Amino acid sequence: MALGKRFKAPKVSTVIGRGTTVTGHVEFAGGLHLDGSINGNVSGEADTRSTLTVSEQGTVEGDVRVENLILNGTVIGDVYANERVELATNARVSGTVYYRLLEMAMGAEVNGQLVHTDEQESPKPGTDSAERPPTGAGATETDRNP
Repeated sequence: MALGKRFKAPKVSTVIGRGTTVTGHVEFAGGLHLDGSINGNVSGEADTRSTLTVSEQGTVEGDVRVENLILNGTVIGDVYANERVELATNARVSGTVYYRLLEMAMGAEVNGQLVHTDEQESPKPGTDSAERPPTGAGATETDRNP
């Protein structure tokens, strides 16, 4: 068995506790621990090793854009993780998960697609491989520059 580097999450600098609901877009740097709920998109600041940890009681209704996601709660929306996604036993995602590295425990659910990306930058919302214009041989200039 190959041993890889163990992921070390950054220090949690923000906690949203159980019983707390935040409505609107949430942006953070470093670590955010969620026991409550967020009704809106969640974005981690680029190049800060932004890590969102969602506990079993935590929920996000909106898209999540972070470097790393550790999920044991619920996300209703798409997930864009530039690095890794850890889906624990009680994780529930209703949406597409874009990831570079994925760890998924038995019992976790994804009701949507799992899309592996090699790029550092995750795809933009509303773009998937079927919607992207062709770039290879046979593509016209109009296809490349709509």
